[in-house]
Amino acid sequence: MANEARNRRDIVHYGRLLHERGYVAATDGNLSVRLKGGRILSTPTAMSKADLRPSDLVIADMEGRILAGRHPISSEIAMHLLIYRLRADIGAIVHAHPPTATGFAAAGLALDEPLACEVVIGLGSIPLAKYGTPGTPELSATLRPLVPQYDAILMSNHGVVTYADTLERAYMKMETVEHFAQITLVTHILGRQEPLEEEALEKLVLARSRYKGFRSGAPLPLAGHFGNGNHPERSDKNRSPMESDSARESDQESRPNRRTSFD
Repeated sequence: MANEARNRRDIVHYGRLLHERGYVAATDGNLSVRLKGGRILSTPTAMSKADLRPSDLVIADMEGRILAGRHPISSEIAMHLLIYRLRADIGAIVHAHPPTATGFAAAGLALDEPLACEVVIGLGSIPLAKYGTPGTPELSATLRPLVPQYDAILMSNHGVVTYADTLERAYMKMETVEHFAQITLVTHILGRQEPLEEEALEKLVLARSRYKGFRSGAPLPLAGHFGNGNHPERSDKNRSPMESDSARESDQESRPNRRTSFD
């Protein structure tokens, strides 16, 4: 485990990358690293990730109590603590709002089609958690069933959380999620998908062990079973956004509009 000074520099570095690449805006997003002695190093609340300095970061215990730091801790520290409690193998967490992936989350669509072999190897599948109010126990409750099996989760009407043994790998998983969301969006626009079949997925499972840094044990997505992408019996989650509009109209009418920024 890197020393605290190095962890502080890394959080500042990857926080700036999130901002530069448009994965967060204003004071959105949060990052954390697990330290020795049951402590967590976290970004503070209400600060842009573009302007963070190592001295701005906050240290808390596993109950979220501040041990060191001159700023209040992230309002979403409970989500980080949940992940650390459920996953002893996790050393760092990144939460952001990358536009394309967050668009899928806002549309109620998981990224669980096996369309790209690299994503299958690195993340397995990217599920969608139900909506929970950020910064409240509701959010932790929606994530709890998914955290033990997955390394990246879309959060409905909110954003994305990724985690790994190191902050670098947690950040790279965030990049992978957004890149895959862009690829998936293109397949929706084109109106067809060619998911990997079961035999190909089985080979990718065997290939996982050969790729450094890919340690995911997440379940693989279902094998492709939609033929050339034009199967007339596709479920709603596999239709393009335009195809699914009418099927979701009644549900959307009953749901309040939510647009909140949290850090």
